[in-house]
Amino acid sequence: MLSFIHLDQAFPAKRPAQDRAQDFDEISTSFLTAKAEEQASRCSQCGVPFCQVHCPLENHIPDWLKLAAEGRLRDAYELSASTSTMPEICGRICPQDRLCEGSCVIEQSGHGSVTIGSVEKFLTDTAWKEGWVEPLQPLADRSGQSVGIIGAGPAGLTAAELLRRRGYSVHVYDRHDRAGGLLIYGIPGFKLEKPVVERRVKRLADGGVNFHLSTEIGRDISFAELRRRHDAILVATGVYKPRPLGLAGAELPGVVKALDYLIASNRVGLGDQVPAYESGELNALGRHVVVIGGGDTAMDCVRTAVRQGAASVTCLYRRDKANMPGSAREVQNAEEEGVEFQWLAAPAAFEPGANGHVASVRALRMRLGAPDASGRRAPEPEPGSDFHLQADLVVEALGFDPEDLPAAFQQPDLAVTRWGTLKAQAERLSTSLPGVFAAGDIVRGASLVVWAMREGRDVARAMHAWLQAQAPETAAQPHAKALKEPA
Repeated sequence: MLSFIHLDQAFPAKRPAQDRAQDFDEISTSFLTAKAEEQASRCSQCGVPFCQVHCPLENHIPDWLKLAAEGRLRDAYELSASTSTMPEICGRICPQDRLCEGSCVIEQSGHGSVTIGSVEKFLTDTAWKEGWVEPLQPLADRSGQSVGIIGAGPAGLTAAELLRRRGYSVHVYDRHDRAGGLLIYGIPGFKLEKPVVERRVKRLADGGVNFHLSTEIGRDISFAELRRRHDAILVATGVYKPRPLGLAGAELPGVVKALDYLIASNRVGLGDQVPAYESGELNALGRHVVVIGGGDTAMDCVRTAVRQGAASVTCLYRRDKANMPGSAREVQNAEEEGVEFQWLAAPAAFEPGANGHVASVRALRMRLGAPDASGRRAPEPEPGSDFHLQADLVVEALGFDPEDLPAAFQQPDLAVTRWGTLKAQAERLSTSLPGVFAAGDIVRGASLVVWAMREGRDVARAMHAWLQAQAPETAAQPHAKALKEPA
C-alpha cells in the first residue's frame, strides 16, 4: 500500500468545459474498476488515519480503500455503507478538499491525496449496478411505537432509515412535493443528478418509511396533533430563510434570492412547469448575471447561470480567493466554465434602469484588515473605489438563517438559541419539549450535508434509547433473520 510513491494522483475525467456548460449532467465520469483499485492502492495505511478523524461520519476510509485495492469491491462497499446511509451522495458533494482528502497524510508529504471521494462514489455506484445495495429491512418489530420526522433532507432521511431498521413505524413529513430537501431542490444536477437521490428515497419507501409530502407543519397539520400521533418527534427542517443584504435597491425586480433561483432551475430539470422561470424572472438566459457571495451556494448559482445561457456571469466576493469559504474545486470548475470572479469587492447598492428593473450593481473595492471574531481578516472598503457592474439579474447567495419555528409550530416553549436555531442537548439532541428531538442545520446552522447525516445518525440512536425507556415492558420481537442493530 505504498504505491503513492510511483503512482500519481488521478481524478475521474471531467468533460470539457464547453460541453458540460451546455447541460446539467454531472461533469465527471466515474472511475473504471482498474483505475479505482489503482487509486485506492495509493493509501499509505498510516497509523493515525487523519482522513477518518476529519470525516464527520468517521468513515473507515483506510480499511475500505485497502479492500478496494485488493479487488474486494463488495466488501469495500459494505464497510463504507456501515457508517454512511448515502455514501454515493457524499462521494459527489462532500468538500473532500476541506475534510478527508485535505487531511490525507500523503497530501501533506507532497504526493497528492488519495482521491477518496471518487473511490467512494465508484464503490456505491457499482453496488447499485451489481445489486449489492440490499432492501431496507427492520431488524425487530417495534411498530407499536411511531416516530414523526419533520423534514425529508439528509438529517431526516438518515434518521428515518436507522429508526426503521430498528423496527419503528416511521413517518416523514415535508412541505415540498418530493423528498430529499436541498439534495433535490438546492443542489444542481451537475453536482448531484436527481435519480441518485430518488433511488435512495424509493428504497426507504419500499422498506416501510411513510412519506407525507406537500404537508407543512403548522399549516396542513398542527405540531400538537403531530405529537399526539407519534411517540417521538424529530425536527429536521433545515434552514431556508435567506440572509438579507439590506442594501438600497434590494427590492428591485431582477434581484432574487439564491434558493428561489436554484429551486426554480431544479424544478425545471425535474420536468415541472415553473411560471417564474418561463417568464424570465428566475432564468438567466441572455442576461448579465451577478452573484453575491463566496460559498458553495454561490458557486451553484454561477454555474447554473452559465448553463442557462447567461450573456455573462460574475461572482462578487468581499474577501480574496484564499479566504473564500466555498470549495476550491468548485471555484476551479466555475472558472473553467467562464465565470468571472471579482475578488475583494462588495456590493454597495443595486441601481435601476429606465424600466425600473435592476440594471447595475454599484460596488466597492475591499482590503483585508484586522481579524474578526472568528479569526478571519475582516474586509473593509477602500476609500474612493466605487465601480459599476452591468447586471439585469442579481442573485443574493449570502447563506441561510432558521425560520421562527416556535411561531410556525405554535409552540412558544420550544427553546431556541440567540441565532434562532433550536436548542438541543449536546449528546441526546433532545429539545425543551419532552419527546421532541432536533438534528441537522436547524441545530447547527447552515452546514454540510455530511454533518446533517452525522446528526441524523446520532439522533436516531438517542431517540431509540428514549423510546425504549418509555416502553421498557414492550420487548421488541426480532425478525428471524435479524442482524446486528444499526450503530
